[in-house]
Amino acid sequence: MTIVAVVYFSESGSTQALAREVISGISTVEDVKVMECQIQAWDMFEGRFDNDEFMCLLDNTDAIVFGSPTYMGGVSAQFKAFADASSERWDSQQWRNKFCAGFTVGSCLNGDQTNTIQYMATLASQHGMLWVGLDIAGGYNSVGLNRLGCQLGAVGHNPEGEVHRSDLDTAKYLGRRVAAIAKACSINLQAL
Repeated sequence: MTIVAVVYFSESGSTQALAREVISGISTVEDVKVMECQIQAWDMFEGRFDNDEFMCLLDNTDAIVFGSPTYMGGVSAQFKAFADASSERWDSQQWRNKFCAGFTVGSCLNGDQTNTIQYMATLASQHGMLWVGLDIAGGYNSVGLNRLGCQLGAVGHNPEGEVHRSDLDTAKYLGRRVAAIAKACSINLQAL
Protein backbone atom coordinates (compact mmCIF):
# COMPACT_ATOMS: atom_id res chain seq x y z
CA MET A 1 0.00 0.00 0.00
CA THR A 2 1.18 3.51 -0.82
CA ILE A 3 1.67 5.77 2.21
CA VAL A 4 1.51 9.58 2.08
CA ALA A 5 2.29 11.75 5.11
CA VAL A 6 1.10 15.31 5.59
CA VAL A 7 3.58 17.16 7.84
CA TYR A 8 2.54 20.62 8.95
CA PHE A 9 2.55 23.26 11.65
CA SER A 10 -0.55 25.37 12.33
CA GLU A 11 -0.86 28.18 14.87
CA SER A 12 -4.26 29.70 14.12
CA GLY A 13 -5.96 26.76 12.39
CA SER A 14 -5.73 28.06 8.81
CA THR A 15 -2.82 25.80 7.86
CA GLN A 16 -4.63 22.92 9.54
CA ALA A 17 -7.71 23.65 7.41
CA LEU A 18 -5.54 23.34 4.28
CA ALA A 19 -3.91 20.19 5.69
CA ARG A 20 -7.30 18.57 6.26
CA GLU A 21 -8.22 19.26 2.63
CA VAL A 22 -4.91 17.79 1.42
CA ILE A 23 -5.70 14.72 3.56
CA SER A 24 -9.21 14.58 2.10
CA GLY A 25 -7.78 14.62 -1.41
CA ILE A 26 -5.28 11.87 -0.61
CA SER A 27 -8.11 9.78 0.85
CA THR A 28 -9.95 9.78 -2.49
CA VAL A 29 -7.25 7.59 -4.08
CA GLU A 30 -7.77 3.86 -3.50
CA ASP A 31 -5.05 1.82 -1.82
CA VAL A 32 -3.34 4.90 -0.40
CA LYS A 33 -2.94 5.35 3.35
CA VAL A 34 -2.59 8.88 4.70
CA MET A 35 -0.81 9.88 7.90
CA GLU A 36 -1.47 13.26 9.52
CA CYS A 37 1.72 14.47 11.23
CA GLN A 38 1.15 17.81 12.93
CA ILE A 39 4.20 19.48 14.43
CA GLN A 40 3.35 20.26 18.06
CA ALA A 41 4.88 22.47 20.75
CA TRP A 42 5.95 19.39 22.72
CA ASP A 43 8.04 18.26 19.72
CA MET A 44 10.43 21.12 20.55
CA PHE A 45 13.22 20.94 23.09
CA GLU A 46 15.46 23.96 23.61
CA GLY A 47 14.41 25.33 20.23
CA ARG A 48 15.06 22.09 18.32
CA PHE A 49 12.59 19.58 16.90
CA ASP A 50 13.04 16.37 18.88
CA ASN A 51 10.60 13.59 17.97
CA ASP A 52 12.40 10.56 16.55
CA GLU A 53 9.20 8.49 16.34
CA PHE A 54 7.68 11.17 14.11
CA MET A 55 10.75 11.14 11.84
CA CYS A 56 10.82 7.32 11.65
CA LEU A 57 7.20 7.35 10.46
CA LEU A 58 8.25 9.61 7.59
CA ASP A 59 11.09 7.25 6.65
CA ASN A 60 8.50 4.63 5.72
CA THR A 61 6.34 6.73 3.40
CA ASP A 62 6.19 7.02 -0.38
CA ALA A 63 5.38 10.75 -0.32
CA ILE A 64 5.44 13.66 2.11
CA VAL A 65 3.39 16.84 1.77
CA PHE A 66 4.81 19.78 3.73
CA GLY A 67 2.65 22.56 5.19
CA SER A 68 3.41 25.76 7.07
CA PRO A 69 1.90 29.20 7.46
CA THR A 70 3.91 31.95 5.84
CA TYR A 71 5.44 34.08 8.58
CA MET A 72 7.59 37.05 7.61
CA GLY A 73 8.10 35.68 4.10
CA GLY A 74 9.02 32.10 5.02
CA VAL A 75 8.10 28.95 6.91
CA SER A 76 7.27 29.12 10.62
CA ALA A 77 10.06 28.60 13.15
CA GLN A 78 8.45 25.31 14.17
CA PHE A 79 8.49 23.99 10.61
CA LYS A 80 12.08 25.18 10.17
CA ALA A 81 13.05 23.29 13.33
CA PHE A 82 11.51 20.14 11.81
CA ALA A 83 13.39 20.78 8.55
CA ASP A 84 16.66 21.23 10.44
CA ALA A 85 16.06 17.95 12.29
CA SER A 86 15.57 16.19 8.95
CA SER A 87 19.26 16.79 8.25
CA GLU A 88 19.97 13.55 10.12
CA ARG A 89 18.37 11.80 7.13
CA TRP A 90 20.08 14.02 4.56
CA ASP A 91 23.59 12.53 4.60
CA SER A 92 22.27 9.05 3.79
CA GLN A 93 19.51 10.45 1.52
CA GLN A 94 16.90 8.37 3.36
CA TRP A 95 14.08 10.32 1.74
CA ARG A 96 15.42 10.15 -1.83
CA ASN A 97 12.88 9.29 -4.53
CA LYS A 98 9.93 10.06 -2.26
CA PHE A 99 7.41 12.40 -3.82
CA CYS A 100 6.92 15.73 -2.13
CA ALA A 101 4.62 18.75 -2.35
CA GLY A 102 3.80 21.78 -0.24
CA PHE A 103 1.10 24.17 0.88
CA THR A 104 0.97 27.43 2.80
CA VAL A 105 -1.38 30.22 3.80
CA GLY A 106 -0.95 33.92 4.48
CA SER A 107 -3.07 36.88 5.48
CA CYS A 108 -2.05 39.00 2.47
CA LEU A 109 -3.02 38.20 -1.10
CA ASN A 110 0.66 38.08 -2.02
CA GLY A 111 2.33 37.83 1.35
CA ASP A 112 5.42 36.13 -0.08
CA GLN A 113 3.78 32.70 0.17
CA THR A 114 5.76 31.61 -2.90
CA ASN A 115 8.97 31.99 -0.86
CA THR A 116 7.58 29.49 1.63
CA ILE A 117 6.76 26.96 -1.11
CA GLN A 118 10.18 27.54 -2.71
CA TYR A 119 11.85 26.79 0.61
CA MET A 120 9.90 23.52 0.86
CA ALA A 121 10.91 22.59 -2.71
CA THR A 122 14.55 23.33 -1.86
CA LEU A 123 14.28 21.17 1.27
CA ALA A 124 12.82 18.35 -0.84
CA SER A 125 15.59 18.72 -3.41
CA GLN A 126 18.26 18.56 -0.70
CA HIS A 127 16.78 15.20 0.29
CA GLY A 128 16.67 13.92 -3.30
CA MET A 129 12.87 13.98 -3.29
CA LEU A 130 10.70 14.49 -6.38
CA TRP A 131 8.60 17.67 -6.24
CA VAL A 132 4.97 17.60 -7.37
CA GLY A 133 3.48 20.97 -8.26
CA LEU A 134 0.06 21.87 -9.57
CA ASP A 135 -0.89 21.08 -13.15
CA ILE A 136 -3.54 23.80 -13.28
CA ALA A 137 -2.93 27.14 -14.96
CA GLY A 138 -3.58 29.88 -12.43
CA GLY A 139 -6.86 31.68 -12.94
CA TYR A 140 -7.96 29.53 -15.89
CA ASN A 141 -9.88 26.79 -14.12
CA SER A 142 -13.66 26.75 -14.40
CA VAL A 143 -14.08 25.76 -10.74
CA GLY A 144 -11.60 28.32 -9.41
CA LEU A 145 -8.69 26.04 -8.55
CA ASN A 146 -5.27 27.69 -8.22
CA ARG A 147 -6.89 31.13 -8.17
CA LEU A 148 -3.69 32.67 -6.75
CA GLY A 149 -1.58 31.27 -9.59
CA CYS A 150 1.16 29.43 -7.70
CA GLN A 151 2.26 26.42 -9.76
CA LEU A 152 4.69 25.13 -7.10
CA GLY A 153 2.01 24.19 -4.57
CA ALA A 154 -1.26 25.08 -2.90
CA VAL A 155 -1.38 28.64 -1.58
CA GLY A 156 -4.16 29.97 0.61
CA HIS A 157 -5.31 33.44 1.59
CA ASN A 158 -7.05 34.09 4.92
CA PRO A 159 -7.56 37.83 5.39
CA GLU A 160 -10.35 37.40 7.96
CA GLY A 161 -8.96 34.21 9.51
CA GLU A 162 -10.91 31.95 7.13
CA VAL A 163 -9.25 30.28 4.16
CA HIS A 164 -10.96 30.99 0.84
CA ARG A 165 -13.02 28.01 -0.37
CA SER A 166 -11.20 27.92 -3.71
CA ASP A 167 -7.86 27.64 -1.89
CA LEU A 168 -9.17 24.74 0.20
CA ASP A 169 -10.33 23.02 -2.99
CA THR A 170 -6.88 23.57 -4.51
CA ALA A 171 -5.30 21.90 -1.47
CA LYS A 172 -7.63 18.92 -1.89
CA TYR A 173 -6.70 18.71 -5.56
CA LEU A 174 -2.99 18.76 -4.67
CA GLY A 175 -3.48 15.94 -2.16
CA ARG A 176 -5.25 13.80 -4.75
CA ARG A 177 -2.54 14.55 -7.33
CA VAL A 178 0.32 13.59 -4.99
CA ALA A 179 -1.43 10.38 -3.93
CA ALA A 180 -2.17 9.33 -7.52
CA ILE A 181 1.40 9.99 -8.67
CA ALA A 182 2.92 8.25 -5.64
CA LYS A 183 0.65 5.24 -6.12
CA ALA A 184 1.47 4.97 -9.82
CA CYS A 185 5.23 5.37 -9.44
CA SER A 186 6.40 4.36 -5.97
CA ILE A 187 6.98 0.66 -6.70
CA ASN A 188 9.27 1.44 -9.62
CA LEU A 189 11.13 4.16 -7.69
CA GLN A 190 11.88 1.83 -4.79
CA ALA A 191 13.96 -0.25 -7.18
CA LEU A 192 16.26 2.70 -8.01
